[in-house]
Amino acid sequence: MTENSTEKCIACASVVPGCGFEATALTEEELLKMVAAHAAHAHGVTELTPELAAKVKAAIQNRRPE
Repeated sequence: MTENSTEKCIACASVVPGCGFEATALTEEELLKMVAAHAAHAHGVTELTPELAAKVKAAIQNRRPE
């Protein structure tokens, strides 16, 4: 990892209020896989609608690793 790199992170509560799930990954693709698995298991979401995909992508934050 380089000095200028950032991680991608998401808090499910920003999409589903009250959910404590949070995930961090090096790439958006990796993060979205984690979110999809969580959504299916915890929320019963089996189909990602364009509206839900937009909400999830809007909730993704960039942060520098500590």
